[in-house]
Amino acid sequence: MVVGVTLALIAAVGYGLSSVMQALGARQAARENSADHRMSTATGAPSLRSTAATAMTGVFIVGAIFDVLGFIAGAGAARMLPLFLSQTIVAGNLVITAVLGIRLLGIRLHTRDWVAIGTVLAALLILGAASRPHTAGATPRSLHWALLIATVVLVGLSIYGVRRMGPAGSVAAGAAAGLLFGAVAIGVRVLDGIDPFSLPVMLADPAAWVIAIAGASGFYLHTVALQLGAVNGSTAALVVGETAAPGIVGVMWLGDSTVPGLEWMALAGFTFAVLGAVAVALFGSAEAERSADENLAPAPELDDSFTVPADCSSLEHQPESRTGPAWWVDSLSERLHWR
Repeated sequence: MVVGVTLALIAAVGYGLSSVMQALGARQAARENSADHRMSTATGAPSLRSTAATAMTGVFIVGAIFDVLGFIAGAGAARMLPLFLSQTIVAGNLVITAVLGIRLLGIRLHTRDWVAIGTVLAALLILGAASRPHTAGATPRSLHWALLIATVVLVGLSIYGVRRMGPAGSVAAGAAAGLLFGAVAIGVRVLDGIDPFSLPVMLADPAAWVIAIAGASGFYLHTVALQLGAVNGSTAALVVGETAAPGIVGVMWLGDSTVPGLEWMALAGFTFAVLGAVAVALFGSAEAERSADENLAPAPELDDSFTVPADCSSLEHQPESRTGPAWWVDSLSERLHWR
């Protein structure tokens, strides 16, 4: 169980770093293509061209690498722990996103945000204390097919709905991405052909296609959510989706359970963890408009007429402060701007 918890923590760090890096990529791409009308649809939602431009920025690619790290670690945790525990620990990526967002994205957190984040962390500790290791068991093939059908329907409805909602669809896109990532976790948990390993058996399992479809679609919708703004809000909505649904499925159909006599503690921990994430989502919704405006704001032009004085040590030419959030964004984006 210790190994599973460690993997879940690694996944949380990877996903948290990924969210911030991908948000930086979305801002960079929006600034560079602010004059291109093809970057958005008639409703104001990002076009496929816009999403592709975002995905090609260097800083976004680095975020994608952290995404892969998070997925691998999360997959291992999902096989070793009850889903209500593994997915809730992974929800800790919200803390990483929020803290790094202060420095790199210029996001301002208030007391209520910190209280909500603290609630999530405390609830995780309670939930972990009440959980017991997962014991593997066979699952009916009908459950695999039902998961695949539900995934395809969710993908279609989510993409259609987000494109119709336009700029207001940031949190909705994050929630849809979360549900799809939750489907990935369930698919990893029930996937056949792992032990003993058999590639033909694995590829013949509908759960394998759930992992591929839900993973790719969730990644796309998460990218759209970050393009639309509300980094903390959309990430929190994602956390709720990828935590609540797999937790419920695990308890009802996959045999996940708690330490005997501590069911109430597990329920309390899970409930407060989800409610804490919802609170951060609601508080972060007010930040959506400001983040979206920053995405579309053109980068400031440099004054090329400045001449370095002969005496660089002169007190009349003190160096400009380089500690503000904007510098971190521009500097990191420039270093990772691969063309």
